[in-house]
Amino acid sequence: MAENRKWRMGMVGGGPGAFIGPVHKMAAELDGRMELVAGAFSQSSEKSRLAGQAFRIDPARAYANYNEMIAAERIRKDAIDFVVIATPNNMHLPVAKAALEAGFPVMSDKRATMNYSEAEELEKIVAKCGLAYGLTHTYAGYALVREARHLCRSDQLGTIRKIAVEYLQGWLSQPIETTGQKQAAWRSDPKFNGPGGCIGDIGVHAFHLLEYVTGLRVTSLNAVLRTVVPGRRLDDDCSAMLRLDNGAEGMLMASQIATGEGNGLRLRVYGEHGSIDWKQEDPNRLRVKWADRPEEIRHAAAGYLGADARAVTRLPGGHPEGYIEAFAVLYREFADALDASRNSKPSPLPPTLPGIEAAVRGMRFIDRGIESSRRKNWLDF
Repeated sequence: MAENRKWRMGMVGGGPGAFIGPVHKMAAELDGRMELVAGAFSQSSEKSRLAGQAFRIDPARAYANYNEMIAAERIRKDAIDFVVIATPNNMHLPVAKAALEAGFPVMSDKRATMNYSEAEELEKIVAKCGLAYGLTHTYAGYALVREARHLCRSDQLGTIRKIAVEYLQGWLSQPIETTGQKQAAWRSDPKFNGPGGCIGDIGVHAFHLLEYVTGLRVTSLNAVLRTVVPGRRLDDDCSAMLRLDNGAEGMLMASQIATGEGNGLRLRVYGEHGSIDWKQEDPNRLRVKWADRPEEIRHAAAGYLGADARAVTRLPGGHPEGYIEAFAVLYREFADALDASRNSKPSPLPPTLPGIEAAVRGMRFIDRGIESSRRKNWLDF
């Protein structure tokens, strides 16, 4: 890539009625290092054309399907540099495979694949192709999640003993998938979503946050998955007891039928000397409690934060940064990986950017959680 141009992005999915596609575009372009120039935005060629108009790209680069996009872009002098996957889960592996094997790095929405066996296949493809693969576990991009990660991994809290992570939503409290609501419809359909409803949609975010922040690994779990709304085909409520590789225990609770809740992701970590408490709906504050000192409230952009937190802060203190900015942090780090790929292959990802390891572990969590619930017993991870 010439030093004086932006990385060019081709998106698959994200057409009319999509939530996450426009979010990917906004996040990728926020820091001025990337631009959306092409896409196969829908399985309908007409809807893809309309999405291209809305995104203000060249009409000739709004393709009818991802295979057409990849074939056409490979031979353009101004070809895309990487592919973004913003489709329902059933398309994640086929698109990632086609893109990587054609020489295009991939940034994928989570979850990585439909099921665990597909994740194992994807892991082999990424290793073989030697190209960057990023996964948008958005909450990893918040500055105070990075601060929490630093506190845990630098042993300032002492030995971690207990972890509680929850992700509570209420938007599926009623059977809105029967009313034509697009997002609810595909997430409730195992043909498009894959096995695991709530556990795969938001439970996997909670699981990733726990491991990402603490540096610990789940070694076994005992999960209970429920389908509360009559007629729904996938779980909409999930609880899991966890055992970690340092002997600590944890509790993960995820629900999409928690009436009145918005996007209630919360992480609490209890160590020998102190604890942390972070909430996604109040992301610019991190509570730190000590056994023998006054409680602290750490604020985003403060000069006393660690280097990792300061590195992903754009605005002065008191100017809140939220979901789009956190998402954009991941794209900025993916741009760093693309920059590095000019001189090194395989392309190294920054250690703070979720990649194929997070993808595989997330899909393993879903797989083991479903099986544990079926057996009504503990399972090794």
